[in-house]
Amino acid sequence: MSTHKIPYSETGYFSKLICDYLDQDENLSGFYGHFPTLENFKSQIENKNFSAENREVLVSALRKQYEGLEHTPESLDALELLALPNTYTVTTGHQLNLFTGPLYFLYKIISTITLSRKLKETYPDSNFVPVYWMATEDHDFDEINYFRLHGKKIQWNREDISDNDKGAVGALNNGGLDAVYERLQAELGTTRVAQELAQLFESAYLKHNNLAKATRFLAHRLFAAYGLVIVDGNDHDLKAVFAPYMKQELLEQKAFDLVGAQAEKLEENGYSVQVNAREINLFYLAEGLRERIIKQDGSYFVNDTELQFSEAELLEKLQSTPEAFSPNVIMRPLYQEVILPNLAYIGGGGEIAYWLELKTYFDAVGATFPMLMLRNSALLITEKQKEKLEKLDISLNELFLSQNDLVNRKIRKISNIDIDFSPQKQHLVKQFEALYELAEQTDKSFLGAVKAQEVKQLKGLDNLEKRLLKAQKRKLSDHVQRFTLIQNELFPAQNLQERVFNFSEFYAEYGADLLPQLFEALDPLDYRFTVISF
Repeated sequence: MSTHKIPYSETGYFSKLICDYLDQDENLSGFYGHFPTLENFKSQIENKNFSAENREVLVSALRKQYEGLEHTPESLDALELLALPNTYTVTTGHQLNLFTGPLYFLYKIISTITLSRKLKETYPDSNFVPVYWMATEDHDFDEINYFRLHGKKIQWNREDISDNDKGAVGALNNGGLDAVYERLQAELGTTRVAQELAQLFESAYLKHNNLAKATRFLAHRLFAAYGLVIVDGNDHDLKAVFAPYMKQELLEQKAFDLVGAQAEKLEENGYSVQVNAREINLFYLAEGLRERIIKQDGSYFVNDTELQFSEAELLEKLQSTPEAFSPNVIMRPLYQEVILPNLAYIGGGGEIAYWLELKTYFDAVGATFPMLMLRNSALLITEKQKEKLEKLDISLNELFLSQNDLVNRKIRKISNIDIDFSPQKQHLVKQFEALYELAEQTDKSFLGAVKAQEVKQLKGLDNLEKRLLKAQKRKLSDHVQRFTLIQNELFPAQNLQERVFNFSEFYAEYGADLLPQLFEALDPLDYRFTVISF
């Protein structure tokens, strides 16, 4: 195995906001606290306050959530460490995508575990536990009900889906997944590793009665030996700890103005805004229901329902049944930071983008803002694909060019005629410099005509160059086809591999060696894209 690093800004797949954040651009300095370096974690540790009472609630809730799961020594040790006052967490979060969904699910968790280990080496007097926050309360089933394997979309079709399934996705029963299991078996084949993967799916989804339990089992089976702790925020005791912040949101709506102001500042600096705050950033959660809470004329309503509460009634509901309230994308980060002794959040570009809107809100409610870390991104290249690239003389950096630019570059290089008209264009420009001087000395009114003629002739050379290149592409069509085929293999639909492929595609080839090799290759503190050649 070998690795090759490429700056994110040179890949073409990451936003200006993320690239500027990684460059610590001064325009973004007011949108976060400490930039995530090993040295800066010292201050983050000193700034993080987490009460003994909240720690006790957290550990108790997690022990209940883990009931029925078989612990590894590492996962049991992690839970025990969380009870100690000098233990901190590093957290990532992800939806309950079927069979982990896209490949980057693994990268998120590997980044989190590896960072925890590096922190322990640097700060041995403290403990650091990696956490996976399951997004059990999300309710967009269409975003999570499939994964892709061998270019095919393997989808969970629920025949009984109805209005009763519009609540938290974690509560969805696993009906219909037996059909997915059968299709997965057929697609994977009959090798020993294929059977191992199929059994993993069966144990997770056919032997557990809802999606949250299935996802916990799956993540636990993959990462328990690395000490990963899995948190389900849809929990009465954990939400009771967060209840004062939800009360403040219901009564004061601080997030709306503060997050909105930060979003405006981002836009003023030329960045796109990822999310927008609502006046109340809480959902009402019940069986088959997760709808926005809206305040009108002093009363509170649940959107698209007949549910209505006075202020006193809603606050009483919050006190007695905090699990009936569900934070949205604006408040979920605050919920996470309130109930965990957390130092850093590791997420993708879109996640980091909305976290950057939240700093002033955290400050206003007295919560410590975590360090924000971009998860590792990687491209996995097999030995066979590596050989193809070498034969075609395509460098790893060239792979990230647009397909048209890649083909044009390689055709120019292998062509037996010179398709680059740059020398002719430079010669033409020099000729026109003489004409400009002549016009200056005779009649300056001719300068416009000279300029127009220069533009016309340069454009003519451009057109000739494009026609010649097009002709060479036809002549070398076999080469063009090979260039496009290998890039399409590695960048399906011109997208990053990690956003499309499922981990099973690579696990089927490398088996249990896959995770250790990813751990070896990925460094969460190296803010560059990683190309991994097996």
